[in-house]
Amino acid sequence: MHRVIDVSQLSFGYTVDHVLHDINFHVDEGQFFAIIGPNGGGKSTLLKLLLGLLEPQEGTVRIYGEAPPCPKIAYVPQNLSLDRQFPITALEVVLGALSRNLSLFGRYRSEDVDCARSALEQTGVLEYESDLFGTLSGGISQRVLVARALVSNPSILLLDEPTSCTDKEAESNLLEIIDQLKSTTSILMVTHHVEVIAPLVDGVLCVHKTALLMDPKEICEHISFGLYHAPDPPQKERS
Repeated sequence: MHRVIDVSQLSFGYTVDHVLHDINFHVDEGQFFAIIGPNGGGKSTLLKLLLGLLEPQEGTVRIYGEAPPCPKIAYVPQNLSLDRQFPITALEVVLGALSRNLSLFGRYRSEDVDCARSALEQTGVLEYESDLFGTLSGGISQRVLVARALVSNPSILLLDEPTSCTDKEAESNLLEIIDQLKSTTSILMVTHHVEVIAPLVDGVLCVHKTALLMDPKEICEHISFGLYHAPDPPQKERS
C-alpha cells in the first residue's frame, strides 16, 4: 500500500509540558482509523498538527512525504465557526470550500455549483440546498459539513467528532456515508463512540499524551465507557 501519513517521534506542547509525546503511527492509502482518548488527551491537537495549523516541537509529520499543510487533506470540524443567525444556505456553505475560484465579481463558476450540488447529493442532503444552514438539525448540518469537505475531492479526510451532536439515526446515516468513502479516501475520525465505529475501521489510535495503535478487536467494554488503557495481555494457557 502507498503510505499517505507518516508521524514519527512527534511531541508538542502549548507550554513547557507536552500535550503529545513521542507519537508514532502511519496511515496507508484507503485506511480508516478511529482516534479515541479522554478529553484533553491531545486528539484535536493531533489533527491540527496533521493539518499544519501547528508545528511539531520534536519529531516529524509527513503527508505524502512532505510537511503539512497539504491540499489533499479536507477537515470536518465538530461545528462550523459560523453565527447560526447568519443567512447562508447549505449550498453556500459547501461552495465556501471553493472560494478560491470566485470571479472578480464574487460569483462561482457553474461547474463549482454543480460540484457542490453533487457533494450534497453524495451525502444525501441535496434537498436542503436552499435551506438556511442555521435552521438545519445537527445530523443534517454535519452531512452538509462532510459535503463541504468532499467538494474539493480530497485524498485524506479528517473528522473531529462528527456525530457528537446527532441522534442515533443521524449517526448511522453519517457513518454509512463515511464508510462508503474508504475505497477512495484515507480517513482519520475522532470519536467517543468507539463501540459503534470499531467494526468499520482498520485500526484504533488511542491518544492520551502518547499514542497506542490498537486492532479494533482489542477494544473492550472499559474503553467503550471511556476508561482508556492498553489492551490486556493474552492469557497463558494452563498446563
